[in-house]
Amino acid sequence: MILLTGFEPFGGEAVNPSWAAAQLAAVALQDGGREAAAVELPCVFGKSAEVLRNAIGRLEPTLVLCVGQAGGRSKVSVERVAINVDDARIPDNDGNAPIDQPVRRGGPAAYFSTLPIKAGRAAVAAAGIPVEVSQTAGTYVCNHVFYALMDTLAGRDGVRGGFIHVPYSSEQGLRHGAPGLAVEDMAAALTLLAVAAVTSGGAPVDGDLREAAGAEH
Repeated sequence: MILLTGFEPFGGEAVNPSWAAAQLAAVALQDGGREAAAVELPCVFGKSAEVLRNAIGRLEPTLVLCVGQAGGRSKVSVERVAINVDDARIPDNDGNAPIDQPVRRGGPAAYFSTLPIKAGRAAVAAAGIPVEVSQTAGTYVCNHVFYALMDTLAGRDGVRGGFIHVPYSSEQGLRHGAPGLAVEDMAAALTLLAVAAVTSGGAPVDGDLREAAGAEH
C-alpha cells in the first residue's frame, strides 16, 4: 500500500495543489496496478500529525509520501531532512502559531527521509518536470508533518517515507506573479517518486544514486 497525503488550503488560498496532486497520483498508481490511497490533512499543528498517524495505522502502508505546497518555489522539491521545531511565521488554520516549540518534546533533533531522494529526482527530471533535492522543509505545518511521519515510521521496519513540496499551481502562480506548475505535472512527479521508492531496494543511501544534489546556501 502506498499512502499519499496532501493538505487542505491555507493562507487565504482557495485550493491546495498538494491535495489535488496526491489524489491524481493515487489514481495513476492504482491504474498501474499498485495499491494506493490519498488522505487530506488539516493545515493545523498537532491535528495534522494525528490524522496522519491514524491513516498509517488504518492502511498499514509500506510507503508514505506526504506532500505540501511551497508557494514561490519553482520546482518539485524532494525534502532531505525534517527538524524537531515548530516556528510559525503565520497562524495555522486553527489560529495556532507556535514559536520555537519541539514537534515532539525529547525527540531526536532531526530525521532524514528514507526515500531514495536522488533516484527519485533523476526519474522526475528525465520526464522533463522541474525538480530538486531540498535541504529544508521549513518550520511550518509541512515540516511538522514530515517530522511526525518519520518519528512514527522509526519503529516500523520496511516502511519508507518522506516529504515532497510542490509549487503553486499554474493558476495560483499567475495570480501571485510567482512560479507555478500544472497539477498534472505534480501528480506525474509524485507517481515517479513513488515508483522509484518501491523499486529501489536496500537502505536509503545504498538504494539511491550517488550524485551531487546539495546546496551552497
